[in-house]
Amino acid sequence: MKVTVSVKSRVVTVKGPRGELFRDFHHTNVEILSLSKNKIKVTVWFGSRKQLACLRTVCASVKNMIKGVTKGFEYKMRLVYAHFPINTNIIQDGKKITRTIEMAPGVSIKVSADVKDELILTGNDIENVSVSAAKIQQSCEVKNKDIRKFLDGIYVSERGLLIKD
Repeated sequence: MKVTVSVKSRVVTVKGPRGELFRDFHHTNVEILSLSKNKIKVTVWFGSRKQLACLRTVCASVKNMIKGVTKGFEYKMRLVYAHFPINTNIIQDGKKITRTIEMAPGVSIKVSADVKDELILTGNDIENVSVSAAKIQQSCEVKNKDIRKFLDGIYVSERGLLIKD
């Protein structure tokens, strides 16, 4: 896999076969240095527990970006209903929609051909894919009822890499 990681003033850019992702880490108090084309070094000087946790978060975000541009991410969501079926339409410029959920940039959604009542969200950036799945789930939750009894909604059933090892 050909992956290139570059750093310029705490902005990390990762290029790979599936595209390019970048993330700005200016809000963190860490030092990010580029050692080679595909290695970076993240350091914090005399860090407290919170700063060390922030350092590990930066490292995990960069690892997720590398996974995203090489393999991609996929979330599968199932439509769960007890009596009245839930209808979904994936359209670009439609009018007849009760709830409209905009997908985050770089996220594509489709209805599964194999499994009934399943949506598949795919994309390179794990944060955008998971935020889109959360927006779908939150838009369909039952309000003002006991959630132990009224379980209707759309839930994440499976998540993982798009290209399996």
